[in-house]
Amino acid sequence: MNETLKTALAGAQILFVAFGATVLVPLLTGLNTNLALLGAGVGTLIFQLLTRRQVPIYLGSSFAFIAPVVYSVQTWGMPATLGALACASFFYYVAAGLVKWRGVDFIHKILPPVVIGPVVMVIGLGLAPVAVGMAAGKAGSNQVMPYNVAMALAAVSLVTTMLVAIKARGIMKLVPILAGVAAGYLAALYLGVVNFQPVLDAPWIALPEFGHPTFNLAAILFMIPVAIAPIVEHVGGILAIGSVTGKDYTESPGLHRTLLGDGLAVNVVGLFGGPPVTTYGEVTGAVMLTRNFNPAVMTWAACFAILLAFVAKFGALLNTIPLPVMGGIMLLLFGSIASIGLKTVVDGRVDLGDPRNLCIISVVLVTGIGGMSVQFSDNFGLSGVSLCGILAIVLNLILPKASGQNIGR
Repeated sequence: MNETLKTALAGAQILFVAFGATVLVPLLTGLNTNLALLGAGVGTLIFQLLTRRQVPIYLGSSFAFIAPVVYSVQTWGMPATLGALACASFFYYVAAGLVKWRGVDFIHKILPPVVIGPVVMVIGLGLAPVAVGMAAGKAGSNQVMPYNVAMALAAVSLVTTMLVAIKARGIMKLVPILAGVAAGYLAALYLGVVNFQPVLDAPWIALPEFGHPTFNLAAILFMIPVAIAPIVEHVGGILAIGSVTGKDYTESPGLHRTLLGDGLAVNVVGLFGGPPVTTYGEVTGAVMLTRNFNPAVMTWAACFAILLAFVAKFGALLNTIPLPVMGGIMLLLFGSIASIGLKTVVDGRVDLGDPRNLCIISVVLVTGIGGMSVQFSDNFGLSGVSLCGILAIVLNLILPKASGQNIGR
């Protein structure tokens, strides 16, 4: 088989692996699914440009932003949320500068496990009631589908996702969310609760409906600290792909370049209305399975994603997925994000018997999950993830440590 064709087919496979997670974020947040595909493709190409196409990484929609986006849209509206998402790249630029200036260890001192863990848990659990409401067929306070039907669909998507994640082998183990959505959708078709009229009305080919961001200071300051979690995820992703390929990408092209590439991608994608992007662990798993380390594979995956973004009927089809199907996925997804935060605390060997660590984690969890807000003026305040993210960093820096204790341990 022609080598170029082989590489293109490998790129199509990467897109398949990343597809479910990429479109899940806009489906849950109200962002445009076609823009999510366009953003993933453009974001990956930007990342490759800044890293000189040395790293076999694909960027897709970031799960860390789901709960904050839902809250931000409810509080400030979609245009302000899009502007805030574009500005979330600020933290990436700061991190890239610090890595270039002081090395990777400096980031770990500012963001140790005792800071990262509880913040990630808050991201996962902060909007748990939204997941429960969607699974029950509610859009806000409105019951949009009979309760029994909604719970049945949510159960099908949730159980399928869990079974595939636990039992599947090979490439199927990398797409549990895609399998769960497919099973829930088939159940919805059987029950006759899918409306195909929007698909019939949509043209085959059309430009995606671009967003129009506005810049609201309160929304921006709320969203920027959310980037802490995907930055840590990014560092882990670069180390993981390096262990698979046997190369140290923190040295060449350099972690500062990969962070800059990811941050610029977040910035550009946010400006045209797509969800923030991040490095995908599913893709690293696929690279490990296929042993194809050629970064050109990711270029093909990005190009396929961009082409698919202009198929309007495809986006319309995705939007026919019933609310409870996505709600079932969210029950697992939000809990999984919280579990990653807990794992961060455990893997970091954070001693919860130490009153200092207990104080930091306790205050961050209660203020974040409880929805505490601090209002500095009529137009500016901090709440949710933004408040607890800043609070975690400040507490870790100012609370006294026992003699000989490392920061955050």
